[in-house]
Amino acid sequence: MRDICATAGAPQGSFTNHFRSKEAFAKEVLDRYFDYLKGLVRQALTDETLTPRQRLKRYLEIITGKLERDRWTIGCLIGDFSLEASSHSKRLRDRLDAIFQEWRTPFASCIAAAQAAGELHSQFDATELAEFLLASWEGAILRMKVERSPAALERFKTIVFETVFKIPAASDVRARPVIRRSARRSTHRGRSRKPIRSKS
Repeated sequence: MRDICATAGAPQGSFTNHFRSKEAFAKEVLDRYFDYLKGLVRQALTDETLTPRQRLKRYLEIITGKLERDRWTIGCLIGDFSLEASSHSKRLRDRLDAIFQEWRTPFASCIAAAQAAGELHSQFDATELAEFLLASWEGAILRMKVERSPAALERFKTIVFETVFKIPAASDVRARPVIRRSARRSTHRGRSRKPIRSKS
């Protein structure tokens, strides 16, 4: 905190008067970072010159460019806090959980649009795919920081868009039903199914 105050040219007493705890300060930093990140999300996912699937790829490319400018040494603050602070602070853990839930929403909408357009398979729920995309991308960023290299990012982008987010064949789009969330899938569990008897 002394380093932050010195860099800002502010007395340390002013800092402690404004923020009642380090948690309060960390939450403010998280909120400001998330506001910045949401701007990048809007930039990519609302670009109507691209198809929904292309918008997903565009977001990852925008973030890759930001990470490259930092020479692969600085990752995502949300991922860093999730790794380092969530086990020590319930307040920060709750805030991070809320951030992830809000963060996934525009991605789920974009994925659903891609599914409706036949760009993506529809066997998985769009929200589940959004969770998978963000969680896996955060893992790739952590590996990037260790390696000081974009290799993990490029590996992730290549594999995910050739598998989970691969453009399906027309026959697959017609044949595969949508698998909804697990709560919906389990609605009829435990019920015995009676055989259908034809009328004589």
